[in-house]
Amino acid sequence: MYIPPHYRNEDPDQIREFIRNNAFGILVSNGPGGPRATHLPLEYGKNRSSADVLQGHFARANPQWEHITDGQEVLCIFNGPHTYVSSSWYQEEEVPTWNYMAVHVRGSYRKQSEEELWESLNNLVDKYEKDSEHPVSLDQLSPRTLRQIRGIVGFEIRIASLEAAYKLSQGREQDHPRIMEELRKRGGTSAEVAAAMKRHNES
Repeated sequence: MYIPPHYRNEDPDQIREFIRNNAFGILVSNGPGGPRATHLPLEYGKNRSSADVLQGHFARANPQWEHITDGQEVLCIFNGPHTYVSSSWYQEEEVPTWNYMAVHVRGSYRKQSEEELWESLNNLVDKYEKDSEHPVSLDQLSPRTLRQIRGIVGFEIRIASLEAAYKLSQGREQDHPRIMEELRKRGGTSAEVAAAMKRHNES
């Protein structure tokens, strides 16, 4: 990923937190006919050897997993909030731009055992069910329902490198108050970018 130096984030704790908070990523691998990509949850954590990994699973019907061998390098992409920034918010004339946050992770792929898959699925469900009024646990599901797990293939990716780009109007600090004000007015992901700019300015 091309990252100008002033947009690069090299704080590993911030990057790991970003991945945890934006865990629905894209797994990209080379296959017959060119690159293949799948959108799926990719959970950051430690494996049984205490190595930093991403864990996830493919639908067995998805042909991408059949073309990835153990040890093959793959790329995982995580996107955070992003938004258009109007140059009408600047004190001096300039072109409009786009603010965004993104992380690229490279690592080596390995198919999980059934036991490892079950463990990672439990962790995944527990993470996202904890705020539910009536949380579901895999242990509560019937054997008939759990047979659906046969339709997925689990994997882990041992992380080799992390790259993070936080493009948050660096170099235009004099315009930050106006930019953040306008982004908050728009709401949604624009307001999330304004909040990220505020955190970045305070760090």
